[in-house]
Amino acid sequence: MTPSLRLTALHSTRRHIARLLAAVAVSGLAIIPSAFAQATVKVGSVLSVTGPASFLGDPEDKTLKLYVDKINAAGGISGKKIELVVYDDGGDANKARTFATRLIEDDKVVAMVGGSTTGTTMAMIPVFEEAQIPFISLAGAIEIIEPVRKYVFKTPHTDKMACEKIFENIKQRGFTKVALISGTDGFGSSMRAQCVKVAPTYGVQIVTEETYGPRDSDMTAQLTKIKGTAGIQAVVNPGFGQGPAIVTRNYAQLGMSATPLYQSHGVASKSFIELAGPAAEGVRLPAAALLVGDKLPDGDPQKKVVVDYKKTYEDATKQPVSTFGGHGYDGLFILVEAMKRANSTDPKKIRDEIEKTKGFVGTGGIVTMSPTDHLGLDLSAFRMLEVKSGDWTLLPSGS
Repeated sequence: MTPSLRLTALHSTRRHIARLLAAVAVSGLAIIPSAFAQATVKVGSVLSVTGPASFLGDPEDKTLKLYVDKINAAGGISGKKIELVVYDDGGDANKARTFATRLIEDDKVVAMVGGSTTGTTMAMIPVFEEAQIPFISLAGAIEIIEPVRKYVFKTPHTDKMACEKIFENIKQRGFTKVALISGTDGFGSSMRAQCVKVAPTYGVQIVTEETYGPRDSDMTAQLTKIKGTAGIQAVVNPGFGQGPAIVTRNYAQLGMSATPLYQSHGVASKSFIELAGPAAEGVRLPAAALLVGDKLPDGDPQKKVVVDYKKTYEDATKQPVSTFGGHGYDGLFILVEAMKRANSTDPKKIRDEIEKTKGFVGTGGIVTMSPTDHLGLDLSAFRMLEVKSGDWTLLPSGS
């Protein structure tokens, strides 16, 4: 072989070796992220941490982060650590939809626990349904799970259940004529529709109705009309956020306190009592056992769960517990238990196991889901509470 041919062969060999090394390098780069990915499981969350619904999203955010840290410290899920990816939508449905898309396309999450409000949840549902990623919502309206969507679940009691619990109590007190004053937001509108639908079942007549917007700062005009309507025996306020607290204050200012006022589970946090002040005295509402955990009888199956969560949350955050953080707790652990049963990070297998949840004792009640029920709670999960001396009290059955 001539020197020039030997040089050509040498160059060819070097090029071949270089190509082999490049291939190995590329292969190695492809394998390394996969190995890391196998050590973690990504769970997404879009919450209203700031903005008008921050009283929902902030405790949800704190709860998820607190318990993900605890789960990871205990070894994760079958040895895999949870990587929680949280975005703050500020209560904006358009932002929520954008973040939902980002969770799927960029972050590659296997499941989602979030959606602080009905509006943001409804905006995200099509995204997760199309991607076939399980979505456990923390919002209230029944339209989230009725009709049933394959990949969508939720933890809070529905607005329909709240109406039923309220009218059950109204009927027990012998009242038949009520007025509604409802928020025009997604939750308020949905609950108003459900209350109108179920009222006749309890022999209740809705005599008059008023509404208020999410940014309204005074409801005196609407309440004055209600006050002037003859025969009103109770007033029901479907709504959440600051609106119900303003309604409650205006209610007292107009001297209407002799007529019972009912609020929804959408105000089931100490912040409502703080915002409404002394005017909240005597207000009744349906809520989860979490708010009165220490008042539950020792034999109540939820007592240990709600008392432990309350202590853990309040010790960590130095803030009073709310049912909204509890919804996050329930959603996270329903998902974690489903992942353990599935022994997989495949979203479809996780979805199937979420739907098979049975007898899960959470802060909101005892959850048993099915292909036709993606909530898994019945009316017994609600407790009827009354504000007394600036705190929640548990009403005895039938009172």
